[in-house]
Amino acid sequence: MAGRSLDRTRSELTDFLIHHRNKLTPADVGLPSTGRRRTPGLRREEVATLAGVGLTWYTWFEQGRDINVSESFLLSVSKALKLDDAECCHLFLLAHRRPPPVEAYQWQTIPPLVQTLMDDMARPAYVMNLRWDVIAWNAVADNLFGFSDREPGERNMMRLLFADPALRRRLPDWRRDAPRLLAQFRCDLAAAPEDPAMQELIDALAKLSPDFRRWWEQPNHEAYRYGIGTILDAESNPREYEHATLLVDEHRHLRMVVYFSSSASSG
Repeated sequence: MAGRSLDRTRSELTDFLIHHRNKLTPADVGLPSTGRRRTPGLRREEVATLAGVGLTWYTWFEQGRDINVSESFLLSVSKALKLDDAECCHLFLLAHRRPPPVEAYQWQTIPPLVQTLMDDMARPAYVMNLRWDVIAWNAVADNLFGFSDREPGERNMMRLLFADPALRRRLPDWRRDAPRLLAQFRCDLAAAPEDPAMQELIDALAKLSPDFRRWWEQPNHEAYRYGIGTILDAESNPREYEHATLLVDEHRHLRMVVYFSSSASSG
């Protein structure tokens, strides 16, 4: 049973690599066209050259032979074949390797339909990456947090929470909300504990906020949340919110946080 399973995986690996090799043309990867080609897509030697690996080794890999390949080999092949994050993870799994560590600091764009979904909402919604950088939002969320008025590096919910005095004045339950959001952020850190961009943010906030530094050193495990519970509106009236978190892209760790008025959710 185990042997048949391994053979099937090797066959899937071969099919996967050939499929993605055939999808590309020399022009797609910056290679000159050499006239009429007998086979579609890229040749094996072209993939090996683009990946910076030996032709024999790549050929054996594509044939599903029982060889050990490194993480750097797989990443180089993924880059040569122009695989996206999900496809790259799938290649690692087919090669019986753990997927590469995620990068927390990614300023990806979101699919247009996801933006349309948020724009159609009558409630605040925004999309965050693993580092809690806000990379997309709707108009209602912009009115609440002023994302479009900030520089990209300032559109980070941890930075807003601990290093923005103007926002903090609008959060009457800040000392209840902030530790809970920080507890959730700490959980997300576990997915990329060595990511330099994540560590850079933590170091910066520890310098900027004594509260962040204290709570980071003495973690709170009582409650976790992705959104702020109470926010003062333009007339200084407190608005109570509950939240739902929707997965936008599993492999890139993109999540949409939607704010619901507590009165609406209870009614």
